[in-house]
Amino acid sequence: MALALVAGVAGSIQVAVMGRFGERIGSFEALVANLAFSTLLALLVLLTLRQGFGGIGGAFRSPWWYWLGGGGMGALVVFSITVSAPRIGATATIGTLIAGQLAMGVVIDRFGLFGVDQVELTWPRAAGVVLLGFGAGLSLYKS
Repeated sequence: MALALVAGVAGSIQVAVMGRFGERIGSFEALVANLAFSTLLALLVLLTLRQGFGGIGGAFRSPWWYWLGGGGMGALVVFSITVSAPRIGATATIGTLIAGQLAMGVVIDRFGLFGVDQVELTWPRAAGVVLLGFGAGLSLYKS
């Protein structure tokens, strides 16, 4: 839970910074620079913690959809926040992103997609998604 909360804070910082970075050097250029730095940082952490490349070779024997769902969707998220934040603001970008994540999370849990355990869709979960969607819509409103 704490790690997810820290990731949320980090994600908000990323939205603001990537929006500015994209304005400064271009959206695609900012995406590539971000992913290059992320790759370098992750590689350094892997080499430090595992004292080598660990099980990275297993990635090349994994299904294609692991690559698309992990790296491909990650690149789409970073690109989307880079383009959206300067246009609609950090709050609306983050609210809309989280609403989309929560809605898709419900579908993934309900049907057990991508090999996750099925989780029942209860009325509190459904209400939470609806309320967050409403809140995301309100965050788009500018006075």
